[in-house]
Amino acid sequence: MKKIIFAIALVGALASCTATEKGTAIGAGTGALIGGVATHSWGGAAVGAVAGGVVGNLIGRSEERRGYCIYRDRYGHRYEARCR
Repeated sequence: MKKIIFAIALVGALASCTATEKGTAIGAGTGALIGGVATHSWGGAAVGAVAGGVVGNLIGRSEERRGYCIYRDRYGHRYEARCR
């Protein structure tokens, strides 16, 4: 019963998040799980959580700006515009 309540609370909390926040949370959770299982230690879980959070954050950011690309002008300045 506790697991079901926890799962419902987690889904409810993630439902109101942006794509970046969801990606970070899912990546950190998955990374912690994989790191903990692979190393059988809390330290491995912590490293996995950090690494998964970073990767999840990057993936989430790319989802928020779908359809936009980063370009450089002739002076080397970066700007963002709709993809061609």
